[in-house]
Amino acid sequence: MAQKVRVGDVQIAYEVTGDGPPLVLISGVGYGGWFWHKIVPPLAEHFQVITFDNRGAGESDKPPGPYTTAMMAADTAGLLDALGVQKACVLGHSLGGFIAQELALARPDLVERLVLASTTYGGSNVIPITPEALEVLTKRDGDPVELVRRGIQIACAPGFADRHPEVVQELIQYRLTNPVPPAQYQAQVMAGATHNAESRVSQITCPVLVLFGEHDRVVPPGNAQLLAAQLPNARVKILPGVGHVFPIEDPQATVEALLEFLKA
Repeated sequence: MAQKVRVGDVQIAYEVTGDGPPLVLISGVGYGGWFWHKIVPPLAEHFQVITFDNRGAGESDKPPGPYTTAMMAADTAGLLDALGVQKACVLGHSLGGFIAQELALARPDLVERLVLASTTYGGSNVIPITPEALEVLTKRDGDPVELVRRGIQIACAPGFADRHPEVVQELIQYRLTNPVPPAQYQAQVMAGATHNAESRVSQITCPVLVLFGEHDRVVPPGNAQLLAAQLPNARVKILPGVGHVFPIEDPQATVEALLEFLKA
């Protein structure tokens, strides 16, 4: 991440790539803006792509928790205000989807189109995370490389890790060189666990794409219809053959789905 800007009580690290209408990408638990590196170049041919590290991750400040998704949405809004962005398309993945919902609710003026990827509205009336994925999120002791390997096995479609050892290596390298301190990782996890916008998401009136991977074991894809049903202006797309981290598993299909919606 090349640049930093102060937003409230934190410095947020960010990168801007390309020209065109602004497109903001919000990452999930433990990931910085790096998460999007495979889809930024093709998207930057059409958009001014803004990636950043959430508080607690990457090169942004890592204050002690607790964090909330509303707080992290305020970080995102502050970044856009600092960059002089008045309206943007917004894509949030997993925890980033929770943050994107809070952003659209708090600052509808900022959000032109919204992509909610691999995410839910939170609360208890959703299809829960699978037990094996929950274990990976919450059991953080043991060998760091093994921890990352277990996470990749769950986050990707079955068999992906065996077919793409080079991607596994890349993810391990990233995780080991950009570790999130355990307390801040936990603060991000808890921000997601306490998010509940079920009674409010219907207030999001901009066009929304609910985008999931067919084999998502972290956020089961049945949640796509539940979420879309609460949104007045939503459509659903399920990407075949991929899991939770589809922007890394199949960048080309991800970009095609995004462009189809964002340029409609």
